[in-house]
Amino acid sequence: MAAQTEESDCAREQTKAEQDVDQVRQRAARDQQRLDSGAITSPKDLENLQHEIASLAKRQGDLEDVVLEVMERRESAQERVAELTERVGAVQGKVDDATARRDAAFEEIDGEVATVTKEREVIAGSIPADLLKLYDKLREQQGGIGAAKLYQRTCQGCRQELSITDINEIRAAAPDTVVRCENCRRILVRTAESGL
Repeated sequence: MAAQTEESDCAREQTKAEQDVDQVRQRAARDQQRLDSGAITSPKDLENLQHEIASLAKRQGDLEDVVLEVMERRESAQERVAELTERVGAVQGKVDDATARRDAAFEEIDGEVATVTKEREVIAGSIPADLLKLYDKLREQQGGIGAAKLYQRTCQGCRQELSITDINEIRAAAPDTVVRCENCRRILVRTAESGL
């Protein structure tokens, strides 16, 4: 935006400088015609007119130098605008690509959520209501994890190794008894790798 503004300012400045040059050029041409026409006969007026023509020529040269300097600045600004426009286009391409990948990932996640939700509903239908209620309550309290695997005498929910007393109580419990971690209170899922 700043580069475009600078280029626009230079364009306006160039137009004004070119108009100034044209005005000086036209005035010098008029004065030269008056001089060439022979209408002015007074030596003093002729001298003044020649001096004014010389002065206008110098002024025109100075203004043309200003026009060239402004044109150079404008060209530099145009190059900067082109470079930045290209960079913006490249960045926008990356943003568009990242947005497309994000949207595809969201779609995939939404599909997985729908599948897992259906599977959960089927499994939840086979679990006793009081156990499901306990699990949901623990899941809410424990950041989304209501049950954890007991792996080599360690609760995978809180990563704490259970005491020998707790392990002996779990070992003595019936296979269908709900056992919980004494540290985090999550339901413990016993497997062959539990270390019992």
